[in-house]
Amino acid sequence: MNGTSSASAATAAAPSPWEDLVTAALLGTDRRPAAYGGSGRQAPLALLDEAAVATVRRRAGLRPARAARRPEPAAEDPRPALPGAAARRLAMLLADRSGGGAGGRRGSSPDLMELLPQWLAAANAQGYAPPPQALPALLDAARGRTDLRPAALAFAGPRALWLARLNADWRFALRAAPGGGAKLPDPEDTEAVLRLWQEGLFAERAALLGALRAGAPALGRELLASTWPTERAEDRLMFLDSLRTGLSAADEPFLEQALGDRSRNVRATAAELLSALPASALAARMAVRATACVALDRTKDAPAIVVEPPLECDSGMERDGVAGTPPAGRGERSWWLGQLVEAAPLGTWPGRLGGRTAREIVALPVADGWQAELHAAWCRAAVRQRDPQWSRALLGSPSAPEAGGPGAVSLAERAKLLATLDPGERAAWVAGFIATHGLSEAFQLLGVCAVPWAAPLGRAVVDALNIARDAGSYPWSFSGVMGLAERCLDPAEAIRLEGLLAIPDEREDAAPGAGGYWAEAFQRLMTTLRLRADMAEELTPDGGLTEPPAQPPKAHAQPAEATAQPPEAAG
Repeated sequence: MNGTSSASAATAAAPSPWEDLVTAALLGTDRRPAAYGGSGRQAPLALLDEAAVATVRRRAGLRPARAARRPEPAAEDPRPALPGAAARRLAMLLADRSGGGAGGRRGSSPDLMELLPQWLAAANAQGYAPPPQALPALLDAARGRTDLRPAALAFAGPRALWLARLNADWRFALRAAPGGGAKLPDPEDTEAVLRLWQEGLFAERAALLGALRAGAPALGRELLASTWPTERAEDRLMFLDSLRTGLSAADEPFLEQALGDRSRNVRATAAELLSALPASALAARMAVRATACVALDRTKDAPAIVVEPPLECDSGMERDGVAGTPPAGRGERSWWLGQLVEAAPLGTWPGRLGGRTAREIVALPVADGWQAELHAAWCRAAVRQRDPQWSRALLGSPSAPEAGGPGAVSLAERAKLLATLDPGERAAWVAGFIATHGLSEAFQLLGVCAVPWAAPLGRAVVDALNIARDAGSYPWSFSGVMGLAERCLDPAEAIRLEGLLAIPDEREDAAPGAGGYWAEAFQRLMTTLRLRADMAEELTPDGGLTEPPAQPPKAHAQPAEATAQPPEAAG
C-alpha cells in the first residue's frame, strides 16, 4: 500500500517531457545532458528537433474547452439608416483627432471634431440610426469628451449599450443611460413600476422617477412619497431634485413636508422648489419677510428705496430654506436679506413700491449702498421664476454706457437673465450690446444665444471682427469668439466673409503680420461655414449623393471560439 502510494507520488512529481526540454534549453545542454542524444547529432540541434516534435504533439493534442454562452443579440434600432454622404461625413469627423492648433494661431483648416456636436444634434433631429461600423469610434469620442455624451449616446442608440456591456472602456454609456440602459416598465404597468421602485438599484429607481415625472408627474410624486421616510439622505436629495421636472402646485404639500427633513440640503432644495411656485405658502411667507426689509422712502424730494435687513435668522426662516451662516467675507444681515428677496415672488414688489412697473422699480435709487445686493437678489429671483419682464428691466438697454447694466452685478448674471427671454429677443439684445461694447465683453452673452445665430446677431459679430482687424489687433485675441462663430454663425454669412479674405494694408501701429493672420482666420471661418452647410444638406432625407445603405442587420456576437487546453489540463 505504502509502496504503491510512493510510486504514485513520484510519478506525479516527475516533470513532463515539455518541462524537461524547457529546463535543458535554459540551463544549456552541457549542464543538462539530454536523454535523446543517441541520434548522432549535436545536443543543441537534437534539443531543437525534439522541441519541434513536442510542439506539434502538444498542438495536435489540445482539446476544445466548453464554449462560452453567446451574448443576447442587440436590440433592434427602428430608426432609418443614415444617408450615404452623411455616413461618410461622420467617418471623417470621427477620424479627425488633430483639434485646434496649439498656441494662439489656429491655421486655416476647420477643426472637424469641434463640428461633431453640431452634426450629432442635426442627425438626432432627423431621427437617423448610425452605421454599426461607426459605433466603436463614436463611443471612443464620447469617452474622451463628456460634453459629447448625451448627443452621442442618443444617436448611437441601443447597439451602443449592447457594445458597452462587452467592453469595460465603454461602461460610461451604461452609467449615462437611464437605469443603466435597462428598459423601464410602462407607467401603466403598476405592478412592474412598484416592483422596480422597491427592488431596483438606485440608478434604475432614479431613471424610473425621472421618466414618470416627465409623463405622469403625480404618479412619480406618489411613488416617492411611499418610501420617503426610509430613503437615505443622499438619495432623498437626488430624488427630490427630480421634482423640478413637471413642478406644479400639486407638489406643494409634499415639498412642505420636506421642509422638516433632517437633512439641511434636502430642506434647502425643497425651499428652492417651493419658491419657484409664486402661489405657494412658502413664497407668501418669504414675501412677508422680504417686504418688511424693503420699503419706499417718501420723505425726500425724489422717491428712493430704503433697506433694513433682518436682525436675526430665526427658526422659521431656517425651516424655509434660509442658510444662517454666510460664506467667508459676507455679512450676516446682507446674506439673509439676499435669500429673502430671492425667494419672494416678484409680483410682490409693484404693490409694495407704489404700483411701479419692474423697469420703474429697478430705476429707483437705493439708499445706503444696498443697491448691488438688492438688484443681485432680484436677478436671481427673475432667473428662478423665469420672469421675462423683470429680466428685461434688470438687463437694461444693451446700448447703455455701462456694460454691467442697471441690475446685474456681472456679465454672468446678464447671461442668466437673457436665458429667460425668447431666442429672437435674446439675439437682438446681444447684437445691440456688441454694437456698443464690442466683442471683448460679449463672449458669455453669445454662449446663451440660439444656434444658428439670427441674422442681426451674425452681422454684428462679423462687423465687430472686421473692426478689430482694422484696429490692427492679432486675431487670436478673439479666438474664443471666432471659435463660437465657426460653430454658431449662420452658414449664409459665408458670402459676406468673402470680402474680408484679402490681406489689408497694415497700419503703422498694427501688430506685425496681423493682416495676414486675419485673412487666414477669416478663410478658416468661411471654409467651416461652407462645410457646415454641406453637412446640413447631407443630413436631409434626400441630401445624400448616393442612395442610403440598406438597414444593417441585427447586431449579434460572433460564436465564441473554443479555448484550447493541453490534454492534461482538459483531462
